[in-house]
Amino acid sequence: MNSYRQPGLVLTDHRFAVPLDHADPGGEQIEVFGREVVAASKAGQELPWLLYLEGGPGFGARRFTGAEAWLGRAVREFRVLLLDQRGTGLSTPANRQTLPLRGGPREQADYLGHFRADSIVRDCEFIRRRLTDGAPWTVLGQSFGGFCAVRYLSAAPEGLNTVLITGGLPSLDAHADDVYRAAYPRVERKVAAHYARYPQDVERAREITAHLAEHRPESAGHRLTPESFQSLGIMLGGGSGSHQLHYLLENAFVRTPHGTELSDTFQEAMRAATSFAGHPLYALMHEAIYGQGGRPTDWAAERVRAEFPRFDAAAALAGDGPVLFTGESIHPWHFEVDPALRPLREAAELLAARADWEPLYDPERLAANEVPVAAAVYHDDMYVDTAHALRTAAAIRGLRTWVTDEFEHDGLRAGGPRVLDRLLALVRDEV
Repeated sequence: MNSYRQPGLVLTDHRFAVPLDHADPGGEQIEVFGREVVAASKAGQELPWLLYLEGGPGFGARRFTGAEAWLGRAVREFRVLLLDQRGTGLSTPANRQTLPLRGGPREQADYLGHFRADSIVRDCEFIRRRLTDGAPWTVLGQSFGGFCAVRYLSAAPEGLNTVLITGGLPSLDAHADDVYRAAYPRVERKVAAHYARYPQDVERAREITAHLAEHRPESAGHRLTPESFQSLGIMLGGGSGSHQLHYLLENAFVRTPHGTELSDTFQEAMRAATSFAGHPLYALMHEAIYGQGGRPTDWAAERVRAEFPRFDAAAALAGDGPVLFTGESIHPWHFEVDPALRPLREAAELLAARADWEPLYDPERLAANEVPVAAAVYHDDMYVDTAHALRTAAAIRGLRTWVTDEFEHDGLRAGGPRVLDRLLALVRDEV
């Protein structure tokens, strides 16, 4: 273990060897990384543990600088473990560089089958028993981290003292088709709100889409297409996302000796915003997190999109309608345009075709839940359907919700201590 300091904090890095397949504890091991954080003034004290599970899938835990945001509130009473879930951050990263070590696409897909919430929770239990002397801990799950927390309640509630969820109550039984069928209308509302705020972006988006359709430029090997441009709509799910998108679009064109072209500034910003180089598991596993019930996910977002023809950019350009941005969805073309994903296309196809995913949630166990649980549900969350979330909230015994339109999906980041305070007050019956 390696300990060091930041302002007001003591940090300790932990690395754990865990089974790749927890059903075979004597088999292959992988490494999972967690960063312990404690207030410097309390470093020697016995404190309860709080485990933080990041959103995603595919993102390592946030790298904080000092006691900022919600972490500053948490270390007032907890010893915090910021976990890089398996395959992310420093936890045996899975990407185009490392996955070929497994073999071909079939071996890669089989390996990635161990990177869902069920395996993540078993990692957490393995780690908890080594860090807390067996005491249960509090789990704070953001977005996909909340999905993992509901799996935790289903599979190992004995390891839990309290569960806090922000923007991450999954449907217990929805197929991926149901998830995206609910998502596209939400995304369209967000796009309409953006265009109402910035009406000048309607024509600008049409101009950019037409240029990309004609020229198909590349930026650092990343093919810039109308579909990848539309995917910038993922920004609209954050509190400041509409403003960020507007500022990105306003830099789109420059005049050159050869005529009007897309600016280097815009092309680089678009490439950076749509690249999965830093989080390829997000693309590989995004639909797999909904896989259960004996059906393949089969590129659900792509298939369901055909039910919403207003998202067809070519049709929008042929008429006079606005180009609609898309949201949090992964499509086969992602594995063609992005150099970080291109070598993994065949493995992604095999994951999309897989039908034998194990159930993730146990409705009977959740209905008998005894762990204190509180969840922030964002009123018009673009990423997690509010109706699905509230049905799940009602299915988990004792869960208390805070439904709010004060924040978008990034409320934990934007609201920081206030969000954590509210959830803690709910589970402690102080509200």
